[in-house]
Amino acid sequence: MVNVQKCVRTGDIDEVGDDTHLTFFEMLGNWSFGDYFKKEAIEWSWEFLTDKDWLGIDPKYLAISCFEGDKKMEVEKDNEAARIWKALGVTDKRIVFLGKDDNWWGPAGQTGPCGPDTEMFYWSEHSVEPPEEFDPRDNRWVEIWNDVFMEYNKTGSGRYEPLKQKNVDTGMGLDRVIAVLSGQKSVYDTDLFKPMFDVLTLSQDIMANDEVKKARVVLDHVRAAVFMVADGIEPSNKDRGYILRRLLRRAMVNAKLLNLKNNWMKALVGQVITIYDSAYPELVEQSKKIFEVLEDEELKFGKTLEKGMREFEKSVSPSPSPSPSQPPSTMQRVLTGKDAFDLYQSHGFPLEVTRELAEQSGFAVDKEAFENEFRKHQELSRTASAGRFKGGLADHTEEVVRLHTATHLMNAALRQVLGDHVWQKGSNITKERTRFDFTHPKKMSADERKKVEDLVNQWIKKDYKVKKEIMTIEKAKELKAIGVFGEKYAGKVSIYTVYDPKTDEVISREFCGGPHVEHTGIIGNFKITKEEASSSGVRRIKAVVR
Repeated sequence: MVNVQKCVRTGDIDEVGDDTHLTFFEMLGNWSFGDYFKKEAIEWSWEFLTDKDWLGIDPKYLAISCFEGDKKMEVEKDNEAARIWKALGVTDKRIVFLGKDDNWWGPAGQTGPCGPDTEMFYWSEHSVEPPEEFDPRDNRWVEIWNDVFMEYNKTGSGRYEPLKQKNVDTGMGLDRVIAVLSGQKSVYDTDLFKPMFDVLTLSQDIMANDEVKKARVVLDHVRAAVFMVADGIEPSNKDRGYILRRLLRRAMVNAKLLNLKNNWMKALVGQVITIYDSAYPELVEQSKKIFEVLEDEELKFGKTLEKGMREFEKSVSPSPSPSPSQPPSTMQRVLTGKDAFDLYQSHGFPLEVTRELAEQSGFAVDKEAFENEFRKHQELSRTASAGRFKGGLADHTEEVVRLHTATHLMNAALRQVLGDHVWQKGSNITKERTRFDFTHPKKMSADERKKVEDLVNQWIKKDYKVKKEIMTIEKAKELKAIGVFGEKYAGKVSIYTVYDPKTDEVISREFCGGPHVEHTGIIGNFKITKEEASSSGVRRIKAVVR
């Protein structure tokens, strides 16, 4: 089995714009589910890389890394993988053994399948012959493929036990492979990016100096944003939506520094869609939405960008001062954590954008102080929210309270109809309607919507009781109360339970600050008015009671 997987990765966002790192990329993979293992995977990888009928790369430009083993994990050195590579003609000097941080994958969570990997590197400096010995610290060796061998299972106790069925999972970045095959040192010099550079009509001066990284960041981030919006993600202040917003704002700041023309975003988005339309026809299908979402975000942030840039200029102090997070002997000009946070809160500048601007002006940002300011802001926001209203409620009027309880019933009905994978991701309740976001991978069918409506109305008609209890978090978990938003609770918590007083059957039990109706019969008739995508993997329901 093979696949091409769209990926967005921001863990090394500061490296984006160099010769090899991207935010969005296409990952080519082949997989084995117990059909073949190390010998076949490695032999086929070598054949695909070096055979003239496939990629035809000269073996002298390739090097290999394998897992060195880990005594603490009680996992041995992967000599088997190294032996297979050597049998194919790879010399000892071109094979290195590296530790867990470099050559071990998984598990996805705290437990589950995992294992060692072997990685393939390509010598990217074409003007110099590759050294006989492979030094993975030399960044001219670029990783282009990775064979992961899922042969262990990490248990709850932390032990790594051999799996009965051993699987293979490989990953090869398309952009890097294209760079190799076209003789380019940088992924940004390939035919995928050239039309994007052309549409921005960047001057030769920009492309010849250190501003080229700004241009690369603009192209990479907008390309990522196009694919994210096509997959249903919209800019917001949390989760995937926040990642999208960060990428767009970072692109816009760099575009501003490059003095790009006013219509640069629209032109670039159109070019990205044109480049990928045959491979990803959904970009064309979603083009109207893509243009609208990105243009709207550009307009929103554009209003504060100019002012934010002026505020930044005011914030950078010309006098040197020691950074609180560095040794006193280190003297440098520092942008305070408070100034960096003000730029974030008032003007929407992500920390990495402020840091980039600061570095260009010869300043450092006090990241520790920024994070302290951020934590203080979060605490104040939680306190203010608790004093104002709870549960995403606009107010505590009768209409809102009825809809609040109806929303709890709807959450219970969704989990019963769709499954326990349903979790609340957000809610907003006004006098007119409830808006409820929840995890679910696809659009609800008409039958599923009707089943949810019927269940809620059935529970309303039976006039079940609603009670509030204050208990410890441990007790609430014991009773299987549902918590939302991934919130961290401490001490005593408030639990609202909807139940049948005749049988004590529990319909709904959730962490909640209230308020709620005392019995469901007064809610009224419940009706779902709309069900739609909110973001990738998240659906949104709007409903009313009459």
